[in-house]
Amino acid sequence: MNLYEIAVLYDPGLEIDLDKASGKIEKIITEAGGKIANTDNWGKRKLAYPIKKNEFAIYVFYTVEAPAEAVAHIEQTLNITDEVIRFLITKPDLKAKAKAEALAAEKVKKAAERAETANEQESEEEE
Repeated sequence: MNLYEIAVLYDPGLEIDLDKASGKIEKIITEAGGKIANTDNWGKRKLAYPIKKNEFAIYVFYTVEAPAEAVAHIEQTLNITDEVIRFLITKPDLKAKAKAEALAAEKVKKAAERAETANEQESEEEE
């Protein structure tokens, strides 16, 4: 099973009934043999350019574990789904992600050390 990220832009008219449309997409993914690990809904946002005469779209990102063969089936099904304006399926770079997380953790550690030294200097000045 490979890890994939699927970005789906839903029709903005579905804002009220997004659960039904997202349920349909989740069913497409699971029927193709995939397993949804995470769902991130960014809500309604303005598009950089009009797509199918829409200025806005609802952005939803899925993190999916699926076999490589399932991706072609998911793409074919999303192409003919009316609720979806546009979609993108990518395979994340796990090494780059791990490196970014390590850098972020190091940055937090350095900030904590700086705060600690600043507190020590303040306490020495008070004495």
